[in-house]
Amino acid sequence: MRERRHGRLMVIVAGLGALTAAPGVMLAFRITSPWPVSAVSAAAAGTVAVLALWQERAKQAYKQADDDRARVLNGALARADGSLLRVREAADPILLGVHPAAAVPSEEGAADRVPAYVPRDADGELREALARGGFVLLVGDSTAGKSRSAWEAMRATLGDHLLLVPKDREALPALVALAARERRCVLWLNDLEGYLGAGGLRREDLGRLLGEDGHHRVVLATLRTAEEALLTGEDEDRGAPKHAAEVIRQAHRVYLSRLFSTAESDRARLRAWDPRIESALTLGGGYGLAEYLAAGPDLLRLWQDAWSPNTSAHAPGHPRAAALVTAAVDIRRAGHAASMPRALVEAAHAYYLERHGGERLRPEPPEEAWEWATRPRRATTALLQRSGDRVGVFDYLLDVAQRAAGPTALVPEPVVRLIVTGADPADAERAAATAYAQGRYELAVTGWRRAAAAPGPDALNSRNNAARALRRLGRPAEALAEHRAVAAARTATLGAAHPDTLIVRDNLANVLRDLGRVEEAEAEHRAVLALLTEVRGPEDAFTLFSRDNHAVALREMGRPAEAESEHRAVLDIRERVLGPDHPDTLRTRHHLALALRSLGRSAQAGELLASVVAGRTRVLGPDHPDTAAAAADLAGTA
Repeated sequence: MRERRHGRLMVIVAGLGALTAAPGVMLAFRITSPWPVSAVSAAAAGTVAVLALWQERAKQAYKQADDDRARVLNGALARADGSLLRVREAADPILLGVHPAAAVPSEEGAADRVPAYVPRDADGELREALARGGFVLLVGDSTAGKSRSAWEAMRATLGDHLLLVPKDREALPALVALAARERRCVLWLNDLEGYLGAGGLRREDLGRLLGEDGHHRVVLATLRTAEEALLTGEDEDRGAPKHAAEVIRQAHRVYLSRLFSTAESDRARLRAWDPRIESALTLGGGYGLAEYLAAGPDLLRLWQDAWSPNTSAHAPGHPRAAALVTAAVDIRRAGHAASMPRALVEAAHAYYLERHGGERLRPEPPEEAWEWATRPRRATTALLQRSGDRVGVFDYLLDVAQRAAGPTALVPEPVVRLIVTGADPADAERAAATAYAQGRYELAVTGWRRAAAAPGPDALNSRNNAARALRRLGRPAEALAEHRAVAAARTATLGAAHPDTLIVRDNLANVLRDLGRVEEAEAEHRAVLALLTEVRGPEDAFTLFSRDNHAVALREMGRPAEAESEHRAVLDIRERVLGPDHPDTLRTRHHLALALRSLGRSAQAGELLASVVAGRTRVLGPDHPDTAAAAADLAGTA
């Protein structure tokens, strides 16, 4: 489309150029009548000025086109000559993020680093989804085979489509713009979390790509299960990244298990002619076939063994390398996206090295540690992957560390503080949301304020989140001022009834309650609830938050019977939709218990509070502020 516009522009320029030559042509044909010669000369003179303007516009248009093309090609997977690939030409899945396996000679004599593909039970659903087009998301644990299954399905169904693979989040806007001009293309987003947040993929981008007829565009992405849980949590009070959740919920989700089903194992045995699959079937034990092929268990043992003191020349340890890997794993656990600045990992590793013994371990020099940690093992992958000044960690190690630590384990505060004070805005936002969910409100405020300082559409969301954390810290005056400023800005740009504005207004009403302005808060909660029910529906997550908060205001106004009725209605929906142990469900149960206590029904209130304490201990941990609050209320209930 842009090229056609440029072509029309050049036709116009050429036509204007021809017009400037008209007087000379007339003289050549001996047309000397004064009137026509004067008229044509005047027109030619005017045309010279117009031609200069149009030539300048043509130059600017070509420069813009060249700049756009440079942004695309500099930020995308491309051929050696700089041109973009079709899907059928993407013959090396490793370039798209597939974990390599041990190399074996191929029939052509080259080293084949990709084993035979074992068809998965989800392949049919995946390929049908790709054939329909739209946003398709594969979810599963690390080394479940998500990227390989996506690559195989894409090659089988969309071979003629243009393939757009951004190198990082900064390259994404140029590729989204290009995809919107293509009729048949695939936007490949391996490890989707790296393309979300400030400057990343938004719901509006999906609408622009997929919301019109006459095309077949596909956004094909992968996401670890743990990342999905973090990014799609509906608990608004925990600060889950709103725009990321909106993107993920637009996808057709396909789940891929780490462990093979019986049918998949049977298909794997039919491919035991590949020595790597034969080895995985024989020696893999309880590991998934894909994780064994990617050397996950071996790399885990290397990491664990590397902590040994470096005291023997015959069996050297690698404690500094182990500290680098541990730092990278915990930076990811704290909410940072997959690609981390090397400087951040280096700064954080000192904490872990000192905790394990420091200089008593005789740590190796830094460059030697980096070389060891980034060296591929079994010709497959490395503990850490370096790309320029960025670092990635093998996701298998991250999944194992998360499972071993448990859902309530905290990354050490000094490491989180390094992230929320020094990461880019999108990663500071993610780390702040994680810290808030864990009850670490000071860290959350720091991260959200850093994120809010960056220009862009997410700045107001970060300010609103920071204000909620300030409220949790017992600083309601600061929280009120921030909520008012954000509400005014959103009202001016979005309108008073827009859901984003209403969410801020509901947060503001919570602060008014804390300040003792209960009647004012109740009126605001009531107004917000009516509008949210209309625009989002009665069972929407934010409508339920507003309804629950309104019921709290009713109780504090001395109307506990009405509060009980409202809390019970919200609790019924949340237990049905979210389950009994979801943090939102537990919050409403806590509020219901307080309403019952206000009604003098202390025994019932005590039973509910005991269940809240037990549930929050399991889900949030015994030291979380919400667990402590429920325990205090239980102790105060006779």
